[in-house]
Amino acid sequence: MTLSASAPERHWTVHCDGSAMPNPGRMGIGAVITQPDGTRHTLSQATHAIGCNNEAELRALTLALKELRARGASAVVAYSDNSILVEQLGATDVRPIARLAPLYDDARALLGEFEEALVQWIPRHRNAEADALARAALGMGPKPPPKPWKKRR
Repeated sequence: MTLSASAPERHWTVHCDGSAMPNPGRMGIGAVITQPDGTRHTLSQATHAIGCNNEAELRALTLALKELRARGASAVVAYSDNSILVEQLGATDVRPIARLAPLYDDARALLGEFEEALVQWIPRHRNAEADALARAALGMGPKPPPKPWKKRR
């Protein structure tokens, strides 16, 4: 499903992220949900399951989508810094990692419940708050900023 330019005031946004420590290991999920009026909600929780970072990212998205449905949202733009997740949900001919296929099916079904839905990739630095929420769920602090590149002479 895609998102139309009409009625942007109905669109909810989600920034989601997941962490696994170690990878695979315990999973933490985080999401920042913004209502059309600008009201923000955050989700941060550890799962009881062991999984990889891709699974944690997918679980963060599905948790956020379930929260949106419970709040009555009908249109959503979801942002993730996980290119695998975005690619898997956007292309019908891409075969997911077999172990994660049922989770991708669940995410697609949830996305299909919205009148309009879009999942879009963003760079990691634009998803820092969701990442910090996922890491906090595991009792970890935010990632340190990347070191600046040194110029070669």
